[in-house]
Amino acid sequence: MDYRFSMQNYLLWIIGLILIGVAVYGNSYYAMEPLLYRVIGVLVILILSLLVILRTNEGKEALTLILDSRKEIRRVVWPTRTETTQTTLIVIAAITFMGLVLWGLDSFFGWVIASILG
Repeated sequence: MDYRFSMQNYLLWIIGLILIGVAVYGNSYYAMEPLLYRVIGVLVILILSLLVILRTNEGKEALTLILDSRKEIRRVVWPTRTETTQTTLIVIAAITFMGLVLWGLDSFFGWVIASILG
């Protein structure tokens, strides 16, 4: 790995993190200013820091991962409304049944323990 390239990567990370710190500090420092101005200022600084961080090795990899994830989501075959409704009803029925079974077992064992202890 090239030393200059590595140093540039660290420098970009430091600049990006300093920009995030400036956004946080500036928001609290200008607390008496209108909220709209503070939100706009924070968003502008955060976008600048994001652009700086995206120029790092990890930032480029993260952007590639996000774009690949979006492509992958488009390939997913989502269930139909009918399938979703049927699956939801099956889950509700299974939960209700298991709840009743556990309630019955709890009541039974409670009765057994109460009988033993008197």
